[in-house]
Amino acid sequence: MSSYYKKLLECVNKIREKTDFVPQIALVLGSGLGGFAERIEKNAEIPYKDIEDFPVSTVSGHEGKFIFGSVNGVKLVCMQGRVHYYEGYDIQDVVMPIRIMGLLGAKVLFLTNASGGINDSFKAGDLMLITDHISSLVKSPLIGENVDELGLRFPDMSEVYDKKLSKIIRDRAKDIGVKLKEGVYIQTTGPNYETPAEIRAYKAFGADAVGMSTACEAIAAVHMGMRVCAVSCISNLAAGISKSPLTHEEVKETANRIALIFERLLTECIESISDHLNVTDR
Repeated sequence: MSSYYKKLLECVNKIREKTDFVPQIALVLGSGLGGFAERIEKNAEIPYKDIEDFPVSTVSGHEGKFIFGSVNGVKLVCMQGRVHYYEGYDIQDVVMPIRIMGLLGAKVLFLTNASGGINDSFKAGDLMLITDHISSLVKSPLIGENVDELGLRFPDMSEVYDKKLSKIIRDRAKDIGVKLKEGVYIQTTGPNYETPAEIRAYKAFGADAVGMSTACEAIAAVHMGMRVCAVSCISNLAAGISKSPLTHEEVKETANRIALIFERLLTECIESISDHLNVTDR
């Protein structure tokens, strides 16, 4: 057993000392989206700082705790705030929470984030279904000794974002009247925002939105057999497209502005994804 896998199990055991709750879905709440946690009928809350050797969120807008509970009867574990590579953590530690939620029983990882819009048709406040990503600018969480207990040495990434789950999100958005954009997300290291020249390059790569998280988390989840889906809040237009300087306050302000719409979409999608899982498990 690798030292890293042993560390994961120790964190799982620490959580199990506080709750035996087994989630069906794991949800990561991005910048400004932590309010969704209030919709959860809580079974337990565990701050990251209470788990030994666990990375702790240091960014404004990221509370830094696991919430275990139910939304309309669907059991989920929610990360109210994530950790980022730019906070100084090793990439293995950045994805540690994802792996732990999988080890706790979650079969689906639903990722959310705030991102900068690159696509010319996007505007601040749009929601974008992530259909694929570009992660080459960030260190892969799979570099180093493979943890065989989690997955294969060379996992296939042909369909990181599950097509059936994405269709559910697309259908639920249509049902409730949410205009959902779709596109490719590119992850950078941060914490600085990108230059206009970098944004032009990313656009040439085929990226529609840019952010500082998510892709590495999706890779780690797929590696261990979880099904992944993701929605991004376009919180601002990227450098060179926006006419004003980029700020974290703008990111949080936009996310807060559309929070109720985003939260309703999450609720609808979580229920439908659970129904889908219950059918496929029979």
